[in-house]
Amino acid sequence: MVAVGAAAKIAPALGWNVASAQTMPQGFHTLSQDYADFCATPPEKRVFYVVADGKIVPVRLDEKTWKPSAWGKPPSLPTPGDSWDGVPMDAPISGLAGEGPYQATWDSLSQYDAPEWYRDAKFGIWAHWSPQCVPEAGDWYARNMYTQNSREYRYQSQHYGPPSRFGYKDLCPQWTLLNWEPDALIQRYKDAGARLFLALANHHDGLDAWNSKFHPWNSANIGPHRDVIGAWAAAARKQDLRFGVTVHQARNWWWFQTAHGADDASGAAPGVPYDGNKTVTQGQGEWWQGYDPQQLYAPKHPFEALPDASFVKNFYDRTRDLIDQHDPDLLYFDNSLLPLGWGGMNIGAYFYNHNLKTRGGKMEAVVNIKEVPDRLAKSVVADYERGLTNQIMPYAWQSETCIGDWHYNRALYDKPGEYGGYLSPRDALHWMIDTVSKNGTFILNVPGKPDGTIDSKEMAVLDQIGAWIRINGEAIYATRPWTIYGEGPDTITSGSFQGNSIAKLGPKDIRFTQNKAKTNLYALILGWPTEEVVVSSLGTASGTNAPKVANVSVLGTDAKIKWRQTPQGLRVQLPPQFHSANNHAAAIKLSLA
Repeated sequence: MVAVGAAAKIAPALGWNVASAQTMPQGFHTLSQDYADFCATPPEKRVFYVVADGKIVPVRLDEKTWKPSAWGKPPSLPTPGDSWDGVPMDAPISGLAGEGPYQATWDSLSQYDAPEWYRDAKFGIWAHWSPQCVPEAGDWYARNMYTQNSREYRYQSQHYGPPSRFGYKDLCPQWTLLNWEPDALIQRYKDAGARLFLALANHHDGLDAWNSKFHPWNSANIGPHRDVIGAWAAAARKQDLRFGVTVHQARNWWWFQTAHGADDASGAAPGVPYDGNKTVTQGQGEWWQGYDPQQLYAPKHPFEALPDASFVKNFYDRTRDLIDQHDPDLLYFDNSLLPLGWGGMNIGAYFYNHNLKTRGGKMEAVVNIKEVPDRLAKSVVADYERGLTNQIMPYAWQSETCIGDWHYNRALYDKPGEYGGYLSPRDALHWMIDTVSKNGTFILNVPGKPDGTIDSKEMAVLDQIGAWIRINGEAIYATRPWTIYGEGPDTITSGSFQGNSIAKLGPKDIRFTQNKAKTNLYALILGWPTEEVVVSSLGTASGTNAPKVANVSVLGTDAKIKWRQTPQGLRVQLPPQFHSANNHAAAIKLSLA
């Protein structure tokens, strides 16, 4: 558990306010029932809690004032300890962190160091699949299909019927993966250069992609009728790729409240509740008989309702089950910090302890979270969604982006050109090179179709990435940053969701990496210039304390390279471009004296 004193020390560093202690209302922060029972409780009997006038107070659902919540930004709680995501940090029950040296406090997690395998891998592929890919219409489909007049609502109504009659739960069986060949896909990802593979374990939409012991809405029961995560894990490990899982379920409490609405007078079915309002008893005779939609969508609740303790425990139980069943190397949360207060903190500690136990005492685990303050950067591997940094980071970090939308969007494939509307191989490789030069690992999501395949334009992007890495991987894998990350006239924009600024980089921009022995330095030119390249940072009179260069070569060719190191810079004449993939970036290898 998080001690009050420890929480008080952490909170100011994070900008959190620790309110004075108060007597919590009876029932709050207690586990009197499990989540299935909470979901089965009639709506008028459910008790929720909100923060009002600086106090936690019980409330019940008021249908007249209800409106759907969104991403969820709950306040700090007026409790004796700290809180996060509207949940206290101290758990209502003990023993959740497992056996080992890690406890559910940031001070304890700071013992962590990112493992060598992760720092060497540099490049991973992510398969971001869930039933939301069934319409092939892009991101956040499950939430937005319940937002009247949205693109997704119109698509749903035209192709399946109004969401009061055919909702998200009814898309779940259509996520069939009938043509899915995990071994073949993993081989393709490995050929593209990936040393790490990540699979979506669950999204905000609530379906677990494994044979979940704590959640009946899962891929073993519905849709593919397969343990998707188990099949991915077996395929990845068979081909010596490290395996990671991504968990997005914590946002389900807020994100899916749209499913509890109804059309207004201008809709297809005015006043008829959407299917998020259905209960398990209404499933008699339906395909979903025995399954409670409330467990999929989360119960309808007041806009400011704090996550119920049973929801937090269910999140913990499901994620721990995922860890226990599939023993991933990497665990990613789509959240700022570890989600849901005591739930996420204990899972973080449990994952580290579990990994030590299954790896013979050697720490090989990676936890990814977002918006990590400097004080906590050593405790995890910070993730920058669709983002980059403008400096070499002191600890290992991760940049992730998607080839298109996170969930499959056929409109991107239908756009003209060799790569349609997808991220070009050039930009993907420049993104990777920039990330690696700054002590990061690059993850590229390749969304799949509902039958379990990827399309030909996605394959074309992967093939080009793989062709470049087969020539130049020496400058990427098992490297570390040099004194500076690079030079050049163009700059990227730092931060999450700023990754498109990578498109500004060109052949006058250079990034550096070096091998771990520091005997070879690599200058990666973000293009293939025909004129002489001048690397000013390697001039003997530069301010970088540049090493003396003994020999210069270009990866992938035996051609003799004309070069000279002067006070003003290292001057290199590249040979004629010899492979189409190398047009994206040239890797100059410098053997140091």
